[in-house]
Amino acid sequence: MTMNPLSGVLGEAWQLYRKFAAHLLAVAFVIYLAAAIVAALLSLAGPIGVLLALIVELFAGFLLQATLVKAVQDIRDGRADLSLRETVSAATPYIWSVAGASILAGIAIAVGLVLLIVPGLWLITIWAVIIPVIVIERSGALSSFGRSRQLVRGHGWHVFGTLVLAFIILLAVDIVLGLIFSALPHIWRSGLSTIISGTLIAPFIALVVTLIYYRLVSATAGGPGTVGDARPPGSYGAPPPEGYGTPPPGDYGTPPPGDYGTPPPGGYGTPPPGRHAAPPPGGPGTP
Repeated sequence: MTMNPLSGVLGEAWQLYRKFAAHLLAVAFVIYLAAAIVAALLSLAGPIGVLLALIVELFAGFLLQATLVKAVQDIRDGRADLSLRETVSAATPYIWSVAGASILAGIAIAVGLVLLIVPGLWLITIWAVIIPVIVIERSGALSSFGRSRQLVRGHGWHVFGTLVLAFIILLAVDIVLGLIFSALPHIWRSGLSTIISGTLIAPFIALVVTLIYYRLVSATAGGPGTVGDARPPGSYGAPPPEGYGTPPPGDYGTPPPGDYGTPPPGGYGTPPPGRHAAPPPGGPGTP
């Protein structure tokens, strides 16, 4: 039986969510609020403004996905190194690839769900990590589909089961928020529900999906993740075994015994006996 590489991923996502709630919720809230304000102002311009408002909200959603994946990548080592502005800036270059992949996946999944449901669920499963693939591996929109399917292969039921559990949790949260806002007027209920529920839910979704990606990379590699930044916390900067920059014992800079700087037997620069500088018998100067 195949070992489940996603065991405990929801618990890990919840732990990170609680630890970095302020950072993750701030990222989601700022993007949701900015998009809502811009969309509301554009809506005042009539039908064309409404269309532009929908486009703004759509791309804000794509930016939010990319930004939250980048935020999860940042906090995975146990601390948030990037500020909110830096996180958004780091994710911005991927917005077009994320948008293209999300639109294509959305159309295909919708068609699959409408026709027979099962094909749609299958596509949701095999394309579960296309956004982390784009942001973390810097993949293109089209190639992200193949890479996601490659990672999910062999773990489809594990991925599907994790997504179902996450959906149930998020549905329960959405129902509770709906009950809380039910007493408000419709216009306030709609706006606040979208911003607040999105702010609370989107970071958790990003955590689950990004952690699924890291677990699948690790499982595919047969050990710690080896793709891009997909390495387990605590592995950065670890020196290789036997020391880094340490000379081998008894060798580096140590002269070999009795050899280095010792003149060879018989003397270095000593003339051979009986030949050098010794006058031959009966030579010059001998009467």
